[in-house]
Amino acid sequence: MLKNYPMKHTTSLKIFSGSSHPELTAAIAKKLGVEVSPMILKKFACGEIYARVEESVRGADVFIVQTSTANVNEDMMELFIMIDSLKRSFAARVHVVIPHFAYARQDRVAVYREPISAKVMANLIEAAGADHVITIHLHSDQEQGFFNFPIDNLHVSKIFIDYFNSKKLKDLVVVSPDAGGAKEAKKFADALGAELAIIHKQRPGHNKAEVMNLVGDVDGKTCVLYDDMIDTAGSVTAAVEALKKNGANKDIYLSATHAVFSYPAAERLAAAGFKEVVVSDTIPVPKEKQFKGLKVLSVAPLLASIIKNVHDDKSVTKEL
Repeated sequence: MLKNYPMKHTTSLKIFSGSSHPELTAAIAKKLGVEVSPMILKKFACGEIYARVEESVRGADVFIVQTSTANVNEDMMELFIMIDSLKRSFAARVHVVIPHFAYARQDRVAVYREPISAKVMANLIEAAGADHVITIHLHSDQEQGFFNFPIDNLHVSKIFIDYFNSKKLKDLVVVSPDAGGAKEAKKFADALGAELAIIHKQRPGHNKAEVMNLVGDVDGKTCVLYDDMIDTAGSVTAAVEALKKNGANKDIYLSATHAVFSYPAAERLAAAGFKEVVVSDTIPVPKEKQFKGLKVLSVAPLLASIIKNVHDDKSVTKEL
């Protein structure tokens, strides 16, 4: 049973929720034994966002929880305004908890004249006045270098490892749906005592993927596809076909940190025949995107523990 994390100094720590994922914020606050602090968030008739803190935060250690959803630009603009509101209200430190970091996949110039949008996001968060960012499973670890202030990039593989270990699956192979994710998939496979396979793919365009080749033995094995996120699910559903063609056990699992689930992901995943699709709640999954076989694991206990340690100026590495 997961334990709660009562705070030593509840009067000096405050948690605020953006509009993107209030359920996650509430779960984190419950684990910490604190209330979510009140803030007015609304839109004017013209579409501009308004934020105002409804209680004193002078000298407080403040944490804002705001993830990136399909309304990414509104989510981030709201975050910037919340940060500014809290800084101007004399908060001692403003920590920004962004479970799914916006624009994380745009982390390099892949084609001439492209922006590095993830770096732009880091600059904007800093300019708004944040002192520290806590995020989960950045698309590439190198993105931590985009920030000129402290960032904790958490990996939640332990949550998935514990879950799959509890299932006691036999003849297990962890499959990376692309070469770029092979390093993380290898760590995941080692933790589960499983073999590793890699699918090589070629992308003909954005949000499109074509499976080209499978490296590794999956014949008669139970496979777990492991990735950082599921967007339109084109890659992973194509990967299922490649695994089946190579003799994989019919029980194929899919595990990913971020359930982006852009259309038509839910429809594809429901039709793909996965035994189970296991994701975390870094992004809320609305009812219309839920389907049979979907399992959502909460990151709230992890984030609560990290927030407690940050507030108490203790190391966070032991929690990972």
